Amino acid sequence: MKTKKTELFSIALFLLLFLNGICLYAEDEVRHNPWSLIIYRPENSWQINETRCYLKFEDAETGEDVTYTKSKANYSWVSEPNKGIPYERNYYLCGGMAMHLLLKKGSYKISFYTPKEKISAQGLSKELLKKDWNSNTFLYDTENPAKVIFVSPTANENGFYDGGWHIDHKAPKFFRFTKPERE
Repeated sequence: MKTKKTELFSIALFLLLFLNGICLYAEDEVRHNPWSLIIYRPENSWQINETRCYLKFEDAETGEDVTYTKSKANYSWVSEPNKGIPYERNYYLCGGMAMHLLLKKGSYKISFYTPKEKISAQGLSKELLKKDWNSNTFLYDTENPAKVIFVSPTANENGFYDGGWHIDHKAPKFFRFTKPERE
């Protein structure tokens, strides 16, 4: 009789430990990885969508450019979820793209820029083609991480694109396409 009780106790203990292990594994799956960051650039008008903005990733303490040494990027498109680009060494976003960064532990300054020679000329005013487009700087720390940040174009007080980028932890306003960040 003791062997049956011992056997049942062993089975019950095994099931309890097994189910507990599954719960712990499932709990780990839901946590945010602080060394993973998604940068999303929502869609805009077609002229702005085609204009790429390039990532600049700096060590917050030293100011050293660590874009290619402390991060890896993978891309996806919100409108085409099955289309993706594996990890590569080109760090840019077009409208509708999401960049999934794997980072090394640390504190970083994130910014975006578009050199004037890489601005898509179709449909944009000549004034926008004469200068480099730059963004504000976003501070990111793997000890206190944001899960997603957003990149959107900037606009003047009248709502016209003025040739710049804005990075924020909040999603930009949307009506048919992303409203540009007004200064």
